[in-house]
Amino acid sequence: MPATIEIDRACAEAVDLARDAALRRSGVFGVSDYLGASADGVRMVTHYFGCPHPGYPGWRWSVTVVRASRARVVTVNEVTLVPGDGALLPPAWIPWSARIEPGDIVPGALLPVSPEDPRLVPGYTGGEDAVDADPAEWAQTRALVAELGLGRERLLSPRGRDEAADRWIGGVGGPGNPMTAQAPALCHTCGFFVALSGTMGRVFGVCANEYSPTDARIVSRDHGCGGHSDVRTRDHGADAGTPLWDTVSIDSAIFD
Repeated sequence: MPATIEIDRACAEAVDLARDAALRRSGVFGVSDYLGASADGVRMVTHYFGCPHPGYPGWRWSVTVVRASRARVVTVNEVTLVPGDGALLPPAWIPWSARIEPGDIVPGALLPVSPEDPRLVPGYTGGEDAVDADPAEWAQTRALVAELGLGRERLLSPRGRDEAADRWIGGVGGPGNPMTAQAPALCHTCGFFVALSGTMGRVFGVCANEYSPTDARIVSRDHGCGGHSDVRTRDHGADAGTPLWDTVSIDSAIFD
């Protein structure tokens, strides 16, 4: 355990000096009762005074005084208003990047992406090779890169894909909801289902049925709704049955 610092007597007795310093600094906040002192170091003592301002309950003035080695004169080192036990404090500050939630981006808002974002990995844009390579050779490379979807600065990482898949499966376009439970068939057999490209297309696609609640949204292949393309209209026409009086046929015996 660290050794206890012995409080300097001259600094401890400089209560009036500390109070005068607090009064000069306090302004409209005021200074009230003396609350004690503590040793902060060798020949360094902090005196505490109450703050009577109604807007700062529990706060107190902290006045640190010091004395140089072999000196008799005590001087003021720092005066500040600090919270005490039960002080009224503002909520802890939370960075904007930690406050933003899914769907918070509005028109005109920009959401910077950290270079260390684990959802992304570096893509392939050619770098210096795009300038130095033979134009014909680079055109072929660029076409291949574009076909593979790599011609971007950054791409989804495996973690980014997994997190997106978990959100989509658990959302309204996933299989675990009443819409799917009552659907006549699943999306992967529907003509309105447009599969995504790449590995995500093995599980997900986009609904293109304007009457479906998931139109233009991501849906899983095992999702379903009542707007499946194989749903047929039932014939609700009434059966007329055999007429009681035949007014259509002609009795040939009348003309014989």
